[in-house]
Amino acid sequence: MRKSLRFLLTVILLFSTAASFSQKKKNVVVIVIDDLGYHDLTHTGSKLYETPNIDKLAESGVEFHNAYVAHPRCLPSRYAIQTGKFPARNKIPGGNNSLSSTDISIGQAFKNNGYHTFFAGKWHLGHKPEDWPQNKGYDINKGGCAAGAPKSYFYPYNESRNPKISGKHKDIVGLDGGKPGEYLTDRLTEETIEFINMDHHGKPFFAMLCHYGVHTPFEAPDSIVKKYRDKLKTMTFEGPDIILKDGETKTHQDNAVYAAMIETVDKSVGEIMKVLDDKGLLDNTIIVFTSDHGGLSNRGAGNKRPLATSNLPLRAGKGHVYEGGLKVPFIIYDKEFNKKKNVDEVVVTTDLYPTLLDLNGLPLMPKQHLDGISLKPFMEGKKETGRTLYWHSPRARPHSTGDHNASAIRVGKYKLINYLDDNTTELYDLEKDPYEQDNIADENKKLAEKLLKQLDDWKKEINAVEPKNSRK
Repeated sequence: MRKSLRFLLTVILLFSTAASFSQKKKNVVVIVIDDLGYHDLTHTGSKLYETPNIDKLAESGVEFHNAYVAHPRCLPSRYAIQTGKFPARNKIPGGNNSLSSTDISIGQAFKNNGYHTFFAGKWHLGHKPEDWPQNKGYDINKGGCAAGAPKSYFYPYNESRNPKISGKHKDIVGLDGGKPGEYLTDRLTEETIEFINMDHHGKPFFAMLCHYGVHTPFEAPDSIVKKYRDKLKTMTFEGPDIILKDGETKTHQDNAVYAAMIETVDKSVGEIMKVLDDKGLLDNTIIVFTSDHGGLSNRGAGNKRPLATSNLPLRAGKGHVYEGGLKVPFIIYDKEFNKKKNVDEVVVTTDLYPTLLDLNGLPLMPKQHLDGISLKPFMEGKKETGRTLYWHSPRARPHSTGDHNASAIRVGKYKLINYLDDNTTELYDLEKDPYEQDNIADENKKLAEKLLKQLDDWKKEINAVEPKNSRK
């Protein structure tokens, strides 16, 4: 009798433990915007752009005010998000352009834990289908391929409205069957909502929506563009639109088409939140919102390329290892942390991988997400200083975005930048000088030398790719 009772209690305990574990498995929706700058949101300071849905997400979630990307360009940054590793570990950029055979994507990690997985939008990793989401852990792939941008945001997406850029971008694969004039941001949102509404056969779901917006080409529905052209007529701006610094830097947010593109991605966030709420899933779904790097605000001196936005007072933008290229919006909504919370600790998008595992009670994979940590302790109120982050950008585009080959390291409040072609060094105290105006390397030579050695040692350890014209 006692044996039977013990057996019954054991069975009850096992079922109870299993039920408890399964309850921790929340749905996950990750939304990544392309080229969106830190100040491109209403609540982060924009007077032109309107982002009520993203602002609402920030008000109901945890917002990280010192969030960085692992690289200031699209492809390397996306590698870091998918793998939890700094891209230089896999010789990105400068050697590879896809996940390696030993990399386990964040989608694969969730699939291995019983999730139904989905990817929509910009993947940009690898030239061949075997490198794309459907072969990297995602059950369903809508539009994820080698393409880094559409030829047009209006269907058919692979036919440019501007003959000057025709053929410069790879075709988007997997978004056939659209209606003429259909807008790409809307289409990707609809595909994501259709996935959310699917029968997942009792599984939780992991969905990653990586919008091609707000990357060039600048295109948006006429009615929304008109709204912002009319709004700009009521606004005034002081000083020149372009200043010569870090190439040519845009100083004003005054692009009506770009403003309209931001409104379309904000609308996307609102529609996804609504469908989750309508289906009673919002309280059991984690939502992440971020960007792949800073806004397109700089160009090579003399280049007439149209610019999207201004990242000021942050310095520079896309392509640069200054704050304007690295600092991004980063919000996590989780019902367990539903009171507005601001986190000031330094974090990086490689942290996304272990954080989402941890928030779901799933085992971490430290051998995979080597350069990420779980942010759950920060969300619970833990404080930490002195974290070390590294960046390595050996394939600069000085003519395009005005940047130069550089590596950088941040330790605590100090950030050191080493320009690789002439081996010059800059050092900034980001607590006193968050906009990187005062280079203090000369008066802090010992500190600069220490940080430079630490940076060089890290690059040697991972066998980082050097610039083609490196003097080292």
